[in-house]
Amino acid sequence: MSTEASPMAPTAPSAWAGVWHACWADRRRAALTLLLFAALMPLVVWALQWGLWQAVWVPDAEACQAARGVGACWGVVVEKHRLILFGRYPYEAHWRPLVASLLLLALLVYSANPQVWRRSLLAVWAVGLFGVFALLGGRVGPWSLQAMGLTPVAAELWGGLPLTLLLTVLSLWLAFPLAVGLALGRRSPWPVVRGVCVAWIELLRGVPLVSVLFMASFMLPLLLPAGAAPDVLLRVMVALVMFVAAYLAEVVRGGLQGVPQGQHDAARALGMGPWQAHREVLLPQALRHSLPSLVNHAIGLFKDTSLVTIVSLYELSGAMGLALGGDAQWRPFKLEAYLFIAAIYFIGCWALSRYSDWLAAQLHAART
Repeated sequence: MSTEASPMAPTAPSAWAGVWHACWADRRRAALTLLLFAALMPLVVWALQWGLWQAVWVPDAEACQAARGVGACWGVVVEKHRLILFGRYPYEAHWRPLVASLLLLALLVYSANPQVWRRSLLAVWAVGLFGVFALLGGRVGPWSLQAMGLTPVAAELWGGLPLTLLLTVLSLWLAFPLAVGLALGRRSPWPVVRGVCVAWIELLRGVPLVSVLFMASFMLPLLLPAGAAPDVLLRVMVALVMFVAAYLAEVVRGGLQGVPQGQHDAARALGMGPWQAHREVLLPQALRHSLPSLVNHAIGLFKDTSLVTIVSLYELSGAMGLALGGDAQWRPFKLEAYLFIAAIYFIGCWALSRYSDWLAAQLHAART
């Protein structure tokens, strides 16, 4: 059997191959690449000296002050990493948000494999999220878990990386089915359904996320009876879900519009009704086409969770501000702390981007 690639299914060049070709394909490009390297080399050497060779790695404020302007003070990360990662959560119970974060990451890694995309995955997520909320809150509904060693902790004290992950994952998880419904509703032949969906999408896409969070956190309690407003975390979660669903709905609608009309005709010819045709034929193709845009919005949401700081929920960047804002000894080294959380955001966004490419290749291979 021949091992040569079929001409009908050419393999796409890797990203590194494209970069190599852009830099070294001919003499002119090679010369420009060498000139660029020569121009950037002093900056690279300075960055290495500041960030590695002359840096202070121990939590010694005096040594950091002595090295200020010459080397980085990574000791601030060593000293404050627990407060940056977990925010205002009780210090002696930091193992709970750590385990909750690992559990969320484990759920994401497990769910990344298309082979586990079955109904049983919903049960896995239900159990996993139950464990996350039990660990963070120390209660299940009205029942306290203090007898199990889990002291109740108010949602207002959750913060840092666990809150960032929780807001991102839950918002996407809840917004996606809502977005599919809005996309289908906007294409509906029924004027009332179509009008409601259009109003939802255009209203929320026409205002910034900050205003939606502000309304949910400060204005909504004024419209409800005293004591009837849910806690701020739930209000922020609802606002994020509504906002994200409006954007994802347009992505899904664009994918549906990209499905050839022949697919609609083929589904009708097979005797499928509108709902069955969308479920079995149209939506799978639309979502496959929309995958890059969906991942792009997921990356944007992962970074936009930093906006919840304005409503006193201190996620990763807000927790960093709390950790250093009241400590005059370490406050001058905010740059290093910002670089630390920037690295966390970069790793998360890079992982989502690489997963998108991998998943697209898997779906393409499954079709061929």
